[in-house]
Amino acid sequence: YLSVLASAKMLYLVGLGLGDARDITMKGLEVVKGAFKVYLEAYTSILSVDKGALEEFYGREVILAYRENVEAEESVILDEAKCNDVVLLVVGDPLGATTHSSILLQAHRERVKYKVIHNASIMNAVGSCGLQLYSFGETVSIVLWSGTWQPESFVDKIEKNLLHGLHTLCLLDIKVKEQTIENMMKGNKIYEPPRYMTVAEAAQQLLAVIERRRTASDPLVKLCSDTLCVGLARIGTDSECILARSLKEMAKVDLGPPLHSLVVVGPTHSVEDEMLTLFSTDT
Repeated sequence: YLSVLASAKMLYLVGLGLGDARDITMKGLEVVKGAFKVYLEAYTSILSVDKGALEEFYGREVILAYRENVEAEESVILDEAKCNDVVLLVVGDPLGATTHSSILLQAHRERVKYKVIHNASIMNAVGSCGLQLYSFGETVSIVLWSGTWQPESFVDKIEKNLLHGLHTLCLLDIKVKEQTIENMMKGNKIYEPPRYMTVAEAAQQLLAVIERRRTASDPLVKLCSDTLCVGLARIGTDSECILARSLKEMAKVDLGPPLHSLVVVGPTHSVEDEMLTLFSTDT
């Protein structure tokens, strides 16, 4: 079966899991070793190891694909996949981001064969905190605010989940190879340093929206500063960290290096309560 996969000319989306180079599946590793080119999608998530560690483990070159390569130049990747095996490595599971679904749709339009090789992602590994996966509602993304751009629609989704008795997984913003408006207008290939949102920053923005709504006489019914939350950092790695705190306390914590995720906790079962006690202290 694997030899048939390796001989087909197609685009492979291969999940890398959440930890390091060793988390790739056996099927994924065989495809990587036999491919014409291997790209690493480097803007929706990050691994705990760098590109060099992947290249050493795979025994071959890995090409970094930033947003501009995958979204603006996906036709190049698809053209290569018409005649050769081309792999796009994705941290976590390949279909955890809508970007990758759009690539598959474009591949279908251009009659490029494709295969998805799945792996673990934060969408299921969030169960590490002890909350039951079937008790989660809609997942939300929290973006880093700027001085003039402070969207808050994600809060309404969290509030809706709470009203329905559900937990909310919040995926936190990642900014990699971003440009200032000035550099974009001038065509300068100058990029801002990478920035990864922390659970503290996410909690601070949630608290700011709660206060805005209160002063506007439009208070939230469920979400408040005392709402229980769980901060998760580097899940799937040897240095993973999980901490349960109130929202106001979460705004002050430091869970260390990225990547971080935040869970806003809804009503809990007794088993969930007991599991959460494991993460209610700093030890």
